[in-house]
Amino acid sequence: MRLWGKIMKNNKIVKNETVPLEVEDNYQLALKNAIAELCDKFDISKPYWLNKNLNEYNRSGKTVFNENNFIEDIDFDKFVIEELRDKKK
Repeated sequence: MRLWGKIMKNNKIVKNETVPLEVEDNYQLALKNAIAELCDKFDISKPYWLNKNLNEYNRSGKTVFNENNFIEDIDFDKFVIEELRDKKK
C-alpha cells in the first residue's frame, strides 16, 4: 500500500508525492509515519485530525485537511491524503 499526498491551491495540484504505507502490526502508527514523511517532503507542519477527517478516512481511505487543521498559516488551500492499494497481479 501507498499513501498519496497532494497540496492543492486554487483547485490545482501544486505538489504531490506517494510514500509507502508499511503496515506491519499497527496501522495507525504506519499512517502517522507516512503522513509525517509527506509533510517533510512538502515542508509543511503536520495537520491535526478532526472528527470529520477521521470519519472521511475510515469511510473512504481519503481525507482533506484545510486551514482548520493547522496551527500555522498555510500558503495552500488543501492537503489531501489518499490510500492507494497495490494492484493484485
